[in-house]
Amino acid sequence: MAPPRTDSQQRVSIAEEALMFGWRRVWGPAIAVIALVLLDSGRALAAEPGVPVPPGELLQDTNEGDVSEADIDFVIKVRLAGLWEIPAGEMAQKQSKNTGIQKIGKTIAGQHVVLDQLDRAAAKKLGIKIPSQPNKDQQGWLAEMRDAQGEEFDQIYIDRLRAAHGKIFPAIATIRTSTRNDTVRKLAQQANQFVMTHLTLLESSGIVDYAALPTAPPPAAATSAPPTAAALNAVAETRSLGGNRNLILGVLGAVVAAGAFLTWRMIGGRRRPPRRRYHY
Repeated sequence: MAPPRTDSQQRVSIAEEALMFGWRRVWGPAIAVIALVLLDSGRALAAEPGVPVPPGELLQDTNEGDVSEADIDFVIKVRLAGLWEIPAGEMAQKQSKNTGIQKIGKTIAGQHVVLDQLDRAAAKKLGIKIPSQPNKDQQGWLAEMRDAQGEEFDQIYIDRLRAAHGKIFPAIATIRTSTRNDTVRKLAQQANQFVMTHLTLLESSGIVDYAALPTAPPPAAATSAPPTAAALNAVAETRSLGGNRNLILGVLGAVVAAGAFLTWRMIGGRRRPPRRRYHY
């Protein structure tokens, strides 16, 4: 049976328990905050390749704003794209012997069905008359595909769709950044996501003839115009955010170090009462 503790030993035990309770109460939340900050930093570094999709639900779709001739042309072209790429994808599933091309055709055709529904809804809201048949060039491309089989079909299908998507892609960017109408703006953002996906799918086939694609126009001459105040503010804000993040991490690290030191002083560094020696 252990000998009863003295009053001094009891006071030391109570002090230690109070100290440990205070340590848990103060440092527990602090450690949790630090863990969350470090976890957030890790997620930011691992964001790629999980590229985020722009949140289209944040955009208005009330048909507010003027509609330009370019806006009308864009809505018509989105409709035309579906009118020939849907049947082209259906042919890919039947006339290609390559399972990869078949899957690409099925995916692109199915996505164009969805995009066509979005386009027709926008056209109705905007009062734009859209076509019901592909244009002459598109009909010619479909005729080429109907007369081809196997690898010949694969090359025609990939080359025609890759060239078409390469032309519409910059046109979408122009409308997305310049239109005054919110319905057109939202349709442009939706179309952009579809086209980017289709470009990636077509290029995954490994048979795109890049040499046959049109080259980019020469870049415009650089201007010496000073940056706008908004641009300078954006840069300053970005730098401030980065500096604040580093400052927060530094402060948290210093707090942890100080807390560890004080805890050691109060628990480990405190002189313990001398042990009693018993003489027999």
